Amino acid sequence: MKLQAELGGRLHQIELTHDGESVGAMIDGLSYQVEVSEPEPNVYLIKKDGKIYEAYVAPTDRPDQAKKVTIDGHEIQVHIVDPKRLRGFAGAGEHGDGLAEIKTAMPGKVVRVLLEAGAAVQKGDGVLVVEAMKMQNELKSSKDGSVKEIRVTEGDTVSAGDVLALIE
Repeated sequence: MKLQAELGGRLHQIELTHDGESVGAMIDGLSYQVEVSEPEPNVYLIKKDGKIYEAYVAPTDRPDQAKKVTIDGHEIQVHIVDPKRLRGFAGAGEHGDGLAEIKTAMPGKVVRVLLEAGAAVQKGDGVLVVEAMKMQNELKSSKDGSVKEIRVTEGDTVSAGDVLALIE
């Protein structure tokens, strides 16, 4: 996944790769390998070279808003730009007329499928529940529409980044 992040008025080029809990990051040409877990919503533990860093990302109302990130007591503002979003439908809303994917942030097990294909859904409605690291996380629709496809069943094991459902 390629992104751009603006920190302190400077734009950084980022490319992320996921392999289970291991994350590879290429930031402005420098390569990093870290382990990442999300023990609770918006809290991330990042392990690199035997050190563990805790990062809290304050929730925002819109995905295009700058994020307030607190790492070990230091607060920074980060604005993430996904270049794919820039190529989408200008002014057509978060997902335009296309499909919205519901993905897992970390490996886990599907414990409940709350809706089935064809069901009407509102932005923020729960679609699936995935258990990761002994915590159950409800994955929600990011737009109004209908469930086009559910790609998993209860009991399935999923990897970070897997697409579990499609909303149209």
